[in-house]
Amino acid sequence: MLHRVERNMSFYRYWGKASKDQDDKNSYHLLVYHCLDVAAVGRCLLDPQKTLCKSLAEQLKVEPEWLQQWFTFCLMLHDLGKFARSFQNKVTGLSDDLVPFAVIDNEQIRHDSLGYGLWQKELRKKLTDIIPVGKTQRNIDGWLEIVCGHHGKPVQPLVRAVTTSLVPDEDIPAAEAFFRAAAEYWLPDLSPLETICRKRFRKTSWQLAGVAVLADWLGSDQTVFKYQCTRQSLQEYWSKVALPRAKEVLTKAEFQPKAINPFSSIKQQFDFIEQPTPLQQFAQTVDIPQSPQLFILEDVTGAGKTEAAMVLVHRLMNQGLAEGLYVGLPTMATANGMYNRLSKSYQSLFQGEPKPSLILAHGASQLSEKFQESVKLSGQEDDHNYGSGDQSASAYCNQWLADNRKKALLADVGIGTIDQALLAVLPARHQSLRMLGLKGKVLLLDEVHAYDSYMRKLLTALLKFHAAQGGSVVLLSATLPFQFRKELLDAYLEGRELPLSGLSETEEYPLVSYVSDHGFNKRALPTRDSVKRKVQVKRVNNPEEAVEQIAQVVAQGRCICWIRNTVKDARAAYQQLLNDPRIDSENLSLFHSRFAMIDRQTVEGNVLERFGKKSGAEQRAGRVLIATQVVEQSLDLDFDQLISDLAPIDLLIQRAGRLQRHSRDSHGNLLNTNEIDQRPPPCLFLHSPDPDSVNSEQWLRSVLPGTQSVYFHTGQLWLTARLLLKKQGFAMPEDARRLIEGVYGDEAQSDIPECLQQQSFEAEGEDKSRKNIGEFNCLELKPGYTSKSGGPANVWDEEIHTPTRLNEVETLAVVLVMPDDSGQLKPWAENENPNHRWRLSQIQLPVHEWEKARSLIPEIWLPVIEQLKQEIISLKYVQMFPLVPETEHLYQAQSGWDFGRKPC
Repeated sequence: MLHRVERNMSFYRYWGKASKDQDDKNSYHLLVYHCLDVAAVGRCLLDPQKTLCKSLAEQLKVEPEWLQQWFTFCLMLHDLGKFARSFQNKVTGLSDDLVPFAVIDNEQIRHDSLGYGLWQKELRKKLTDIIPVGKTQRNIDGWLEIVCGHHGKPVQPLVRAVTTSLVPDEDIPAAEAFFRAAAEYWLPDLSPLETICRKRFRKTSWQLAGVAVLADWLGSDQTVFKYQCTRQSLQEYWSKVALPRAKEVLTKAEFQPKAINPFSSIKQQFDFIEQPTPLQQFAQTVDIPQSPQLFILEDVTGAGKTEAAMVLVHRLMNQGLAEGLYVGLPTMATANGMYNRLSKSYQSLFQGEPKPSLILAHGASQLSEKFQESVKLSGQEDDHNYGSGDQSASAYCNQWLADNRKKALLADVGIGTIDQALLAVLPARHQSLRMLGLKGKVLLLDEVHAYDSYMRKLLTALLKFHAAQGGSVVLLSATLPFQFRKELLDAYLEGRELPLSGLSETEEYPLVSYVSDHGFNKRALPTRDSVKRKVQVKRVNNPEEAVEQIAQVVAQGRCICWIRNTVKDARAAYQQLLNDPRIDSENLSLFHSRFAMIDRQTVEGNVLERFGKKSGAEQRAGRVLIATQVVEQSLDLDFDQLISDLAPIDLLIQRAGRLQRHSRDSHGNLLNTNEIDQRPPPCLFLHSPDPDSVNSEQWLRSVLPGTQSVYFHTGQLWLTARLLLKKQGFAMPEDARRLIEGVYGDEAQSDIPECLQQQSFEAEGEDKSRKNIGEFNCLELKPGYTSKSGGPANVWDEEIHTPTRLNEVETLAVVLVMPDDSGQLKPWAENENPNHRWRLSQIQLPVHEWEKARSLIPEIWLPVIEQLKQEIISLKYVQMFPLVPETEHLYQAQSGWDFGRKPC
């Protein structure tokens, strides 16, 4: 039975969701019921007993119960714009019970922006008996701006009045009537609203916007929220349908926080550790105050930084300062390596049922049977898309979750590239959902030295945002320049609204720098004798000399790696060695970033088997690896000898960490940790022009033409070569600070040869430009979740328009397919698990190469590709490339993609 405020109410004449199947008897879902569905999900997400609601309420200085009630009411109004005939006209002929088609202005205004416009320009003046004029009304503006911006970006303010040309006369009363009915039943006391200061609200608005997006997505899941077009009182629908289904959809999605396992020692996660390193012992014993905090761990390779970081993570979670973890790394290969290292130990952070979820953030690389994805929304059916840039929640949800990288931010433990976290501080669609996903998690970032000035600017913004929402951070690096370390610390302190660090330069190393609400601290640590090392450095002038060195090592029955700075150079070296009779092709491997996922897994697995910690003489003897930067970080590799193209000093230190990383006998068999390595002394062969012979600006290009397009600062590369070759080696940890500041310190820049100074000035200008672009692109924290926070550009768009990296060629995902016997197309990874084989067939290609490759696809296959995209939702948003006789020469499982390869 309908309540008095609902009798003859016109708000029952509006659809909110429409099925693509018009013959279904429930082909649409009444708008008011969809509004209640979403509000019910929001109510469950903001359970006053859960950390999320408690944390947000504490930030706002209100009671959790009131926040739950108030935001639930706001969510009921999230789709006010759908009462407009401009939206209702998008799908017509559903039922005679709905409002009829009406001729309106052709101007396209999205329903989210129109909903906020309806409130601001029409409803607020009609509802003064419910929402008093003055501060209360003004305060409500921000809350409704959040819920109306539930499609992943803030609403755009209407610059014109809401006229009958946009919204016919009967639509505004219907919206008003629903507002009044919702207020009658669910509007809480408004007095706490007036106590919330604008500054606190703006800071919290980012997470609240994420709750709104998530509630709308979950509330749009047709497998749970079945369409209903028959009238039922709002209260009855709320109690008997919306709330029970909201609990069901949250159970299905497994978004409930897991119980934390109490911390006792490092052996909980890493039972193989008998004697903790000094850094690991610090992590076990340092005082953990009851406030958010940042740790920066700088130590040599082999010091156990990852294990120490995970101990800190566990202790922070044990203190109630976090409920999960996101691990961000520079590359897909490093993410895979970290995934393998943590795939067992992460479970010891939690206890009881349900089991915690672990998701790899860059796709299908390690989606094995032993781990089940916790975010299961991609099974939703599509509802009717609205067109004209006004997509439905289901369409957005399926599109977003078709990309598995983004699920990781909502998992209990996510591991992937740093890019997905950085997008939380860029005006990219669904930024607020990323922010929400990071809230309550420790942000663990490895290899932080590996980023350019643009990414460093984004990283400092991320630290500021994460600190502002009460998050803790652990950063890992072999070494950091003083200025960058200071920027990281100060960014976090600024987010916490605390005094800046006043950090001064120090020679101390290894070093832990850490801050909390109690201030700044640092701790110098000793280094185990087993990881102290001296590395010889010798120069090779050209590829021929490098090949000779490789041949000598192979003849001695040892293994060697040559790290090249570009994929093109790596391919060239690989081909050169394939043609060398002294090198057995079976012992030669190529590893770079242009492999399909399935083949990348295979190559990476082979690399770890041949050169990893557990490899022995049988696997290592005479093996050669040609690789790009994919091996310089996080992969636990151990080479007898190493050649590297000239690169920035911090990256060379990192690469040298793969040289005799573990103690072995003279044949390459693993020894115990404390035993002395029996191999010849480690030597890094540096493929570089002579730093003592600099005659022109072509100094670098004459030997390494590709390197200059990757590492711009030729002067700092010269400083690197001079430092390493002058003493013909280095010692760690003693030389760590000398090397870093000898290249990046202000005083060192004056030593750059005059003929390289112009290039160096240009590189510094490029560096400053990248910083400025980063600052320009980053969101502004203070305005809160509003279109104004998009910075000077004020453009919120898909990720491709808000890049996380500038120094790389723009890439896109391409699925490799091949013909089957029936003339259809099947995935390249055809023999894999059916749930994963399409993602395992993906490859990342430069956009410029894809445009050329696409033109080679025979026309006969184009309709087959389009049909496949329609049939399989995960293919709808990626490109496909068929490996048919005309194109199959471009890709080989052993060597990857090569657009320059000619047909046989």
